[in-house]
Amino acid sequence: MLISREVRLERRPVGAPVADDFSMASVELPPPGAGEVQVRNLWMAIDPAMRGRMSDARSYVPPFALGEAMEGPAVGEVVASNDPALAPGDLVWSRLGWREAFNAPAERLEKREPTLPPQAYLGFAGMTGLTAYVGLLDIAALKPGDVVFVSAAAGGVGSVACQIARLKGHKVIGSAGGPDKIAFLKERLGVDEAIDYKAEPSLTKALARAAPEGIDVYFDNVGGDHLQAALAVANRHARFALCGMISQYNATEPSAAPRNLVQAVVKELRLEGYIALSHLHRQPEFLADMIAWHAAGLIEPAETVYDGIERALDAFNGLFSGEGMGKTLVRLG
Repeated sequence: MLISREVRLERRPVGAPVADDFSMASVELPPPGAGEVQVRNLWMAIDPAMRGRMSDARSYVPPFALGEAMEGPAVGEVVASNDPALAPGDLVWSRLGWREAFNAPAERLEKREPTLPPQAYLGFAGMTGLTAYVGLLDIAALKPGDVVFVSAAAGGVGSVACQIARLKGHKVIGSAGGPDKIAFLKERLGVDEAIDYKAEPSLTKALARAAPEGIDVYFDNVGGDHLQAALAVANRHARFALCGMISQYNATEPSAAPRNLVQAVVKELRLEGYIALSHLHRQPEFLADMIAWHAAGLIEPAETVYDGIERALDAFNGLFSGEGMGKTLVRLG
């Protein structure tokens, strides 16, 4: 039997998760049953949205079950198959990360072609990239001449959003924390203006300096003070794609910002929250674009990689401490 290690949630975190909220377990995997496939994961994604599933609050997906392995996007290699649709050696995408290997019905897996590196299907060509793509092109409905502001621009989704907006010909302003991330935004992602929010006494004033013409699109990954600054600097009829609000995920008290939401009325703004899972019909066109952009050298695969499932919690905590740049991944193969 194949031995697989997996990370389990043992209790609901209060505030920032701590090590005692989780456990590591080893399980024996028998050969796959009828219609099942056995997969050895090669890479797993670490996403901020996983924090929401650690609580039992009602949301768009069920919470993680206590005492069981958590879930998240992963790509792996089929090692044994009892379904004609998949064969050993095939590359597959699943939501069965946080474990080294698993057995699952074939319908829970999606085959991926080796056109791109395997981990790309968790980053710019995965749900991370689809989130950025849908947010800019569908939710914010980019128009020629738009000035685009992206918060958490050095993160997984933010780094893809910056690149899509840039290759579409827009002025792009990104915010991130610390000089290394500012250099990353300017030198690798090619943003027009980069704001180190940790070094600015007023984020609103910093954004106004970076965008004296105002902003037309705000891609929100942060909420709080960033949303407040965007509301203040937004042009009339600006569009806000509300992707995430990482500043609130570990909060135990309500946020004091934004305090100027009335600007949404005064300026006739459109603020729309969205979940990428509701836009899976866009995946074929999205993948075609990403493969073409990557082949043309227009997309930078930005990644922070941790090795081994034993580093999975370090990788998750790094999302909130700001340690990584680009997509946070754990290499399992």
